Amino acid sequence: MKLTVKQEQANDLLGSSAEQILLYGGSRSGKTFLIVRAIVVRALAASFSRHAVFRFRFNAVMASIVADTFPKVMRSCWPELKYSVDKREWVARFENDSEIWFGGLDDKERTEKILGMEFSSIFLNEASQIPKSSRDIAVTRLAQKVKIDGTERDLRRKLYLDENPPSKGHWTYKLFIEKRDPDTKIPLGDQQNYVALQMNPYDNMDNLPADYIKTLEGLSARLQKRFVRGEFADANPDALFDDATIDKWRVLDGVVPDLQRIVIGVDPSGASDRDTTEHDSIGVIVAGLGTDGNAYVLEDCTVKGGPRLWGAIATGAFDRHQADLIVGEANFGGAMVQHVIQTARPRTPYKAVIASRGKVVRAEPIAALYDVGKVRHVGYFRDLEDELAGFSTIGYTGTGSPNRADAAIWALSELFPGIVAERKKQKVKPLPQQRMIWAG
Repeated sequence: MKLTVKQEQANDLLGSSAEQILLYGGSRSGKTFLIVRAIVVRALAASFSRHAVFRFRFNAVMASIVADTFPKVMRSCWPELKYSVDKREWVARFENDSEIWFGGLDDKERTEKILGMEFSSIFLNEASQIPKSSRDIAVTRLAQKVKIDGTERDLRRKLYLDENPPSKGHWTYKLFIEKRDPDTKIPLGDQQNYVALQMNPYDNMDNLPADYIKTLEGLSARLQKRFVRGEFADANPDALFDDATIDKWRVLDGVVPDLQRIVIGVDPSGASDRDTTEHDSIGVIVAGLGTDGNAYVLEDCTVKGGPRLWGAIATGAFDRHQADLIVGEANFGGAMVQHVIQTARPRTPYKAVIASRGKVVRAEPIAALYDVGKVRHVGYFRDLEDELAGFSTIGYTGTGSPNRADAAIWALSELFPGIVAERKKQKVKPLPQQRMIWAG
């Protein structure tokens, strides 16, 4: 394969004397491919060397690295090389007895086993999702001493990281961009060992479909900053919903547990069938409660139209997902919403909810559930996530009306009635953090 100019720069950086290297930037710029490629080069250069690739969630590393990037690297760069992947231990083995281990921080037993070993290189994929405490532990496991084959030179130990940049409040920004200790804020004494390179999809045009950039340019300004221009966002300590948190728990392989309850949340507007242009969209969100106790956002069916259209959309989603209930805000008239739903689909179970509190107060307990992974998005919901990003402790700061977010909050509140009600009574005390091995 032929590397682009920016990828050549990144490749040189990955092979430099720096000990900790971050590649950050927009989507599909080649960051992960290059780091996996560098790890394979290192594995082949030093017999009996050991390497590890981690993501926050085990399913994510399986889907994105084991099933996608790693075999793609091997096909592109070493099509004739023999290797094996042990699908019980999830480790790739080469003929020189080098190994690459794959793991997720949410797999307690497996993570403890991997952490009992020493490594020559460790890759933290999507570091924006990974706590600094995990990075700190990873550094202690970079302790394998191994020679480069045919020489007396030790293979330099390396910590590699990549990410679509989160906010400037994240530890990766403080460590690699500001070059300060994220905890003490003191400048690093060995700054030459912490290096970073920005890579964006424009730097990888030769390897992308012709219309991919156009697709990215259709994203909102907020998402373009992260996924196109690859820039760290200004830190917002007042934000309720954080991109990195949503990404951390996002389900990308489509695999969800059995759902014990499915709810359609509806946030109606006052539009009639004849007058829809001046009114907001009608939020229609599908969410389900899994047997694992977590909620899964399944579909965004939001539409701009009158009652006849959104009623058909909402009840269509009800049938498609075999839902249990439609819950809708009654501020425009609970009887009206119920009439629309049951006209579109007679005898559909419906529950009216009244927005007696402000948007932020309603959103706070749901945001706390997101923080601890109790709510997970199945795939990407760009418009919904844009609206969630606008919620802050000082009010809703987004543009327009957050119809999708409101519908999601109604649905999720219905799936967690006890937790949400209890948190309202306690004036929204934070939920206890889930204990997670190596995740801090």
